[in-house]
Amino acid sequence: MSQVQRIAQLANERPDEPAYLQVRVDGTEEVVTYSRLDSRSGRLAGELAERGVGHGDRVGLGLRNSPQFVISVFATWKVGAVPVPVRWDVPEWELERLRDVIDPRVYLGPDDLAWIDATAGREPPELPDVVSPHLQGICSSGSTGTPKIILSSLPALFNPTFSTPMAEAWRMRVPRPQTILVLAPMYHVNAFATLNNLLAGDRLVVMEKFDAALALELIERHRVTTFTATPTMLQRMADVPGVDGRDLSSLVFIQQGAAPMPPSLVHRWAKLIGPERIIMAYGMTEALGVTALRGDEWMDHQGSVGRGLRGTEVRILDPDGRELPPGEIGEIFLRCPSYGGSTYLGEAPRLPETPDGFAAVGDMGHVDADGYLYLADRRVDMIITGGANVFPAEVEAALIDHPKIADIVVIGLRDPEWGRRVHAVIEPADPAAPPAVQEVIAYAKTRLAPYKVPKTIEFVDAVPRSAATKVNRGRLVEARGG
Repeated sequence: MSQVQRIAQLANERPDEPAYLQVRVDGTEEVVTYSRLDSRSGRLAGELAERGVGHGDRVGLGLRNSPQFVISVFATWKVGAVPVPVRWDVPEWELERLRDVIDPRVYLGPDDLAWIDATAGREPPELPDVVSPHLQGICSSGSTGTPKIILSSLPALFNPTFSTPMAEAWRMRVPRPQTILVLAPMYHVNAFATLNNLLAGDRLVVMEKFDAALALELIERHRVTTFTATPTMLQRMADVPGVDGRDLSSLVFIQQGAAPMPPSLVHRWAKLIGPERIIMAYGMTEALGVTALRGDEWMDHQGSVGRGLRGTEVRILDPDGRELPPGEIGEIFLRCPSYGGSTYLGEAPRLPETPDGFAAVGDMGHVDADGYLYLADRRVDMIITGGANVFPAEVEAALIDHPKIADIVVIGLRDPEWGRRVHAVIEPADPAAPPAVQEVIAYAKTRLAPYKVPKTIEFVDAVPRSAATKVNRGRLVEARGG
């Protein structure tokens, strides 16, 4: 059954049930039923077909989380085309480069919202019975600055496996339908993937824009059972005044990804909801595989992102392709036959791959004697200072617990003495009373080897993060002279 056939089936079986709930920035809500989603996407599909969109074409979707975004995704599938959510929170020059690589037959941006709404008045069209050859494309513009569009190798077919709660790997009982809070922009793969849950009958509560206090309100108001978040999102939610008194009892489990969780943050959320309800996962848009572990398991392997899940195998290789023993840092290679894989558009370099099918995206890490994986950082982000290797994520994790630090990103800057010096960009918890530079350095010395301690400190009003709470280190380095 295709995605298109599945939404039609749901519209026929439960026309007036909410397919999902849209939450605007001001907290007001809009319900989108299955029948509305099916009929509106069909009408928009007719208009896309009239604009020349056909089987295998790409449709760029530079839209924020909204009913128009989801309707446009299903409309694209209905003409057999490939939806490619586009990052709208990048500079105009970078957006243009992404669009050039996507080469969409049609691009829908903020100026097209009125046109999308106007298609509601057209007659339902006759549409071809076709299946998109790619489930979706996802944009990535990593720290190298090379636009990268990752196309799923899977066709747009409904697969219930993709909506299986990860918690079931630990034999946890997860009641269905789930109520899933979507915190991230849907150009991010984890948020976009919740459309699989929608098709499986789970209820989505989609935030137009992440707001920590509003997220907590929505958990209570809608009895949310799960969500996926970055460490930055979890940190901001944990910092909301009065969070310890909020009713989070509806949460069956939460899932964390995108970066390793600072240990203090794991313990904070373990106190809020219990460690057994926290799942930390490591994967990538390229769908090479996934590792994961539960919070109570993490307590015995602190800092780990787990072991291979759903058939995923892990290898740590040195630059010559030799497998490294436990404890030694190398490049992380994954292999998983149950994942569909992906291909690239544009000039992004192909992934390194071993003859027997393991592939890597440039992440560094090691495994312990029990096979648990620990991330170091991206190879491209590693700082070589005075001949020693420093991974920014380790320095960030050591400093984020300072009570006067709200957010931090660590980069390497050119230095005549060290080659590169470790530089910390810090957002103070109280802008009017930032910590003294020497206070931060002294704190770092209690937690890090001397060569890893930042040599320079910079205070900013806010660390520049994307709507998905990610940061572009390469852009920060460039802005500071390289």
